Amino acid sequence: MHIRVLGIVLAGGKGTRLSPLTLERAKPAVPFGGKYRIIDFVLSNFINSGIYSTYVLTQFRSQSLLQHLSEGWQFGSMLKTQFIIPVPAQMRSEDETWYQGTADAIYQNINLVEQAAPDVVAIFGGDHIYRMNVASMIEFHTAAKADVTVAAIPVPKRHAHEFGVIEAGPDGRILAFHEKNPAAPAMPGDPEHVYASMGNYIFSTKRLLELLKADAGDPGSSHDFGKDILPKLAGGAPIFAYNFSENRIPGEPPDSVPYWRDVGTIDAYYEANMDLRAVKPELNLYNRHWPLRSTSYPDPPAKFTFDDANRRGQAIDSIVSGGCILSGGVVRNSILGRSVKVHAAALVEDCIIFDNCDIGRRAKVRRAILDKNVRIPADTAVGYDHDADRARGWHVTESGIVVIGGERSHVEVAELVV
Repeated sequence: MHIRVLGIVLAGGKGTRLSPLTLERAKPAVPFGGKYRIIDFVLSNFINSGIYSTYVLTQFRSQSLLQHLSEGWQFGSMLKTQFIIPVPAQMRSEDETWYQGTADAIYQNINLVEQAAPDVVAIFGGDHIYRMNVASMIEFHTAAKADVTVAAIPVPKRHAHEFGVIEAGPDGRILAFHEKNPAAPAMPGDPEHVYASMGNYIFSTKRLLELLKADAGDPGSSHDFGKDILPKLAGGAPIFAYNFSENRIPGEPPDSVPYWRDVGTIDAYYEANMDLRAVKPELNLYNRHWPLRSTSYPDPPAKFTFDDANRRGQAIDSIVSGGCILSGGVVRNSILGRSVKVHAAALVEDCIIFDNCDIGRRAKVRRAILDKNVRIPADTAVGYDHDADRARGWHVTESGIVVIGGERSHVEVAELVV
């Protein structure tokens, strides 16, 4: 059965917990894995799943995101049903406000849904790292004759206090929602795990329009799907949980475990990047049957120069993007974005380096994240003395990750490092 699907990506969050990387960019525009942006994951999932009509709703600090979408995600198709269109917040509410919640974001663009007239609407967030065959979730939704289907991931019960937990029956029907409740009920048949909501939804279009209009007229609502609309439906309407652990990606081994990470904090973001370095990473970027798409840049190949005993350009257990030059420097357990230069006798360990950074001669950088265009002068040490790092104005997490930059502070960083 052919089903018309409209995709909507919510990409307007502030991402304040990921600061300073989100000082001048939206969270979905934050680089990941050397050459990608966080939003590339949801858009690739849509395209690979056969969803070709997508609106991306933006709001805060959207310029970097809009530029990325224009450079890498324009189809150039003559077909009206094939598009990825960014939609800036247009304040279409009566009091001309910014989006008040996830439901309000859709309601303020309800005309786009009505004009497209799809059978179902896939409403997904743009700020998580994961692979998902959305077609499987839509098949589940259709077979269950659901009004709404919510993607749910099993997590250990001890983490229930960190998530919005779904209480579901044996058939997947949602009975209730429990927000960050350590006593939330376990999954059916599995007392050690709970269902955590992933914030990804499939709505039957007619029901979605009814719900949005009713919610918009409720003065007591915060106009959010997770807080207002879905809890009211639980236990009554046909609303189901889709078990993400059963999702399968073409080209992956049958026993592979679906990968999903909430990269809402610097530490979580750092660990998710580091996951990519494994010999057999849980998140496989090399699956040609499920490609991760992004902007294509005309970068030259990465280059490693010199082979002297104490001056050998090399990278170990690392990801090195196009245009990088390692001229006698050593990179270990790190991820380098585009056109990064590591000079002679420099050492980079356990780092995430964004595009166009420059690591000077004999500089040492450890457990750090460098934003775009940061220059580390010769003989500078980063990550070895956290008091000194903080004195320079750099952000240091409780776990000891040093973050240098934030797009607006590149010139200041170059002046501060001595």
